[in-house]
Amino acid sequence: MTTTALPDVAVADASEENPWARAWRRLKRRKGAMVGLAVVALFVLVAILAPWVAPYDPTATSWSLVRKAPSWAHWMGTDEVGRDVLSRVIWGARASLSAGLVSVGIALGVGVPLGLLAGYAGGWVDSVLSRIVDAMLAVPFLILAIALAAFLGPSLTNAMIAIGVTATPIFVRLTRGQTLAAKVEDYVEAARAVGNPHWRIALRHVLPNIVPPLLVQASLAIAGAIIAEAALSFLGLGQQPPAPSWGSMLNSAQRFIAQAPWMAFWPGFAIFFAVLSFNLLGDGLRDALDPRHK
Repeated sequence: MTTTALPDVAVADASEENPWARAWRRLKRRKGAMVGLAVVALFVLVAILAPWVAPYDPTATSWSLVRKAPSWAHWMGTDEVGRDVLSRVIWGARASLSAGLVSVGIALGVGVPLGLLAGYAGGWVDSVLSRIVDAMLAVPFLILAIALAAFLGPSLTNAMIAIGVTATPIFVRLTRGQTLAAKVEDYVEAARAVGNPHWRIALRHVLPNIVPPLLVQASLAIAGAIIAEAALSFLGLGQQPPAPSWGSMLNSAQRFIAQAPWMAFWPGFAIFFAVLSFNLLGDGLRDALDPRHK
């Protein structure tokens, strides 16, 4: 009597891979994103440890060291009043990263609830909020940030508020669009069918499923906020002297480009690499969090 061998049955693992673990695995395969993450981590570490890693007081002047070229004593040279450029770049990282993180935090904190409300509620609520967002988006980002910063007064805190308010419409529109797409999904309809209140559906079922695109937009918005803070400080509306900021350092350096080019090179170099690293990280997050990518 012959017996027919039964085909092997693949038993699915009961514990599926965590979505965030899967995203991290995808992110690690993207070299550009990992380089961006490493540079971002370096900037954050330098900003946190600025009091210990900066070789000199960033505001200490010395008339015997005015516009000295880079040397072993001052690796990035000195500025027009003898301050160490390296120390000012290190401390300037605090202002730029703080502006990026706080501004985007304000935009997320205001934009996500408004976008969720507009997308889920619909009707006249959606119409009113959408028209306000359209009006704000009609004004160029940097022009609106400059106008708000000038109205609030020149300081780093007011610059962060201005940048955050200016970036809010982007997150309102993104959240609204994602909510409109998510609220018609089967899992939302099922949650509604079993009698969940609207606020619970929005917070427990819709919001967690629209987080990935918000994270991607946040990483890209931080890069834009760093540029905006540098522009505001360059115009005298951000970090106020003698406190160091990459933008204000560029403003001081413009008068001495021919005599002391290092004064402009190093803060410009820092802005370039900070913005580039956040953009690389944002591109990598977009691919890693997209279920269509493997």
